[in-house]
Amino acid sequence: MRFKGRKIVIMGGSRGIGFATAEGFAAEGAAVAICARGADGLDVAHRSLKTHGGQVFAARCDLADPDQIAAFVPESAEALGGIDVLVNNASGFGMSNDETGWAASFNVDIMAIVRASRFALRFLEAAEAASIINIASIAGLRASNRSAPYAAAKAAVINYTGSQAKMLARQRIRVNAISPGSIEFPGGIWDRRKTENPKLYQAALASIPFGRFGTAEEIAEVALFLASPAARWITGQNIVVDGGQLLG
Repeated sequence: MRFKGRKIVIMGGSRGIGFATAEGFAAEGAAVAICARGADGLDVAHRSLKTHGGQVFAARCDLADPDQIAAFVPESAEALGGIDVLVNNASGFGMSNDETGWAASFNVDIMAIVRASRFALRFLEAAEAASIINIASIAGLRASNRSAPYAAAKAAVINYTGSQAKMLARQRIRVNAISPGSIEFPGGIWDRRKTENPKLYQAALASIPFGRFGTAEEIAEVALFLASPAARWITGQNIVVDGGQLLG
């Protein structure tokens, strides 16, 4: 129970990497707060997390809306009794190289991190061994001919993680990023592409030396490590978790 008594806020936690991360923390004794836009998925996730026996707070929050972030973060801190770890997980998945795609990537992938971190800061400053974990992507480490806004936003997340780490070091707040490769989970983007775009699905699969897509739990395990005392001297880093996909 590495996280017994710890308070974890996850921005976007009803499914996929966010839910797997929340479940990992909850299973190890943490109190967790999650949010999502959809009430149905959020309710299912809330009930599932409660089975671990710890405190769970869940509320609807559109991470493209600054006012909703400004409300959710302090509400989470009040419900849990503080914030020890902030996990910025959500993505707008701005794939199209147009105003819609760029707006989604900027408002969610970048500005939701900036805003959530800002509103969580006073609670993190009051915590012992506080940390922020930003979920980026290997897309931010290379050029893209399919999803330029998403790739550019994730590159910004990786860069901002280093800046955050430098700015917050005096407050003893660690900041790190995780860059997943292609992750498949029910209802996720690669799960949908299996039927919507099987050619792209197979091309992505072929690019992974281990011959399979990653799982949400494999990203969550790295998040738990980065939040744990075992990572107490790690800050400003971007950890690639991709089964060697960047090597392919």
